[in-house]
Amino acid sequence: MTIPHSTLAAVLTEHNAPLELRDLPLPERIEPGAALVQITCTTLCGTDIEIWAGKMSFPGMLPMVLGHEMVGEVIAAGAGTVDALGAPIEVGDRIGWSESVCGRCFGCTVLREPVACEHRGYGFLQRADVPPYATAGLARHAYVTPGAQKLRLPAEVKDTWASAAGCAAKTVLRAFDRAGGVRPGSRVVVQGSGALGLFATAVASISGAGTVITVGAPASRLTLAERFGADRTIDIAEGSEATIARVMELTDGQGADLVLDFAGAPSIGPEAIGMAAQRGTFVIVGSTGPVGEPFPLSAIMSKELTIVGSLNGDVSDYYRSIEFFRTFADRFPWDDLFSAPCGLREASEKIARMHELDEVKAVIDPRIAV
Repeated sequence: MTIPHSTLAAVLTEHNAPLELRDLPLPERIEPGAALVQITCTTLCGTDIEIWAGKMSFPGMLPMVLGHEMVGEVIAAGAGTVDALGAPIEVGDRIGWSESVCGRCFGCTVLREPVACEHRGYGFLQRADVPPYATAGLARHAYVTPGAQKLRLPAEVKDTWASAAGCAAKTVLRAFDRAGGVRPGSRVVVQGSGALGLFATAVASISGAGTVITVGAPASRLTLAERFGADRTIDIAEGSEATIARVMELTDGQGADLVLDFAGAPSIGPEAIGMAAQRGTFVIVGSTGPVGEPFPLSAIMSKELTIVGSLNGDVSDYYRSIEFFRTFADRFPWDDLFSAPCGLREASEKIARMHELDEVKAVIDPRIAV
């Protein structure tokens, strides 16, 4: 295969505006430890939508290529390029990859937590006008940097599933791990009915929860949540007080043993504290946006609650996500989370549809002709 010197990408140049199709340069030399891939599938994540909408923004971030859940075929590899388990990466391998880490900082060496790496690099936060230009998913090719943690993917895990494992699924599995797991027979509330909330609903069900309650909107998402293991659903349109009251009713007045935030709405905190059971656990995953509504610390004290933060995930969570899909391939209708694939030209429309909650998870195949 001829190694290309440029690639077509859908570039975000302005928040809340259509993406622009541009040709971006590719490195002339593949560094040791790096790889160049042809992207075969990118699934859009809620973070992509928040960046597009300007809810997550910082000076100097634009222009950029969105997309951090992707799968690709290796078309060139630098000397000594290996996967996260030490096996050589070769041309033709189908891989996914996690954020780059340095392996030398306090977070990497003392805390032994890659998510705490002081130099952690996200491919989708690479500016599109400086080298290495194309490191994210909404492009025909991506340069996978030396520090990016790469995984060779098993054939039985579909491209869409493997892509979603790169952020959504690994984020959910890490959150459950940070919470200490699910006690069999316990009561679990999932706040949010997007891709993460639906996946978390399935994980809670598989993990042996006695009652799984998914809170979110719109109604179509809640119907889908039932297909992913929710015993009960609550439409957040009813309001916070009604939501809390309904959870208490469904848990015989006891509240939820485990509450997981995958929504990030300002009302999430007070609702979670209000619906949590005595000595319950509240895991904060989705609250990346504006400051939330206040709630009294005395409520945490009086209920003796455990409050846990959980950030994204690392390559170990990514690996476990791939194994999760392989193990539970037939347990739930995973394909129902994904839209039909489209090309880069339709990416702007797909982002807008996700922003309006009309699609759960859009799928972009950059190989489709524009």
